[in-house]
Amino acid sequence: MDDLNAVEILIVEDNPRDAELTMRALRKNNLANNVIIAEDGAEALDFFFCRGKYKKRSIANPPKVVLLDLKLPKVSGLEVLKIVKEDKRTSHIPIVIVTSSRQEPDINEAYALGVNSYVVKPVDFDQFINAMSSLGLYWLLVNEPLK
Repeated sequence: MDDLNAVEILIVEDNPRDAELTMRALRKNNLANNVIIAEDGAEALDFFFCRGKYKKRSIANPPKVVLLDLKLPKVSGLEVLKIVKEDKRTSHIPIVIVTSSRQEPDINEAYALGVNSYVVKPVDFDQFINAMSSLGLYWLLVNEPLK
């Protein structure tokens, strides 16, 4: 993507298969035009705070939604969530945890840190596609973002 200020969805996912399935689901609903994939928590933080390869981005143009995995290399999803939600410049960005973890401590901590939604990745291919399609449709077309 050339225009880093037009990003609508930031996917933070280290599993290439899950990232591709999410993209497939978004494409199915014509929602994949303005998507960036960060492969680890450090890259996600660089995106949010306009550092590294994202230094030409403007923090004033956040994504409409972030799909954030919990189990990430370098910086965990929960740590990314904590950092983003604690910063006044980024705290309003909707973040959806999309993970395989059903562990109660993960769910509780995510909500305590301010996550907007917590979704467990379905194992079944079709269910995964449907869940990601529904997420994209809701956050991009139904939800009314903070302005």
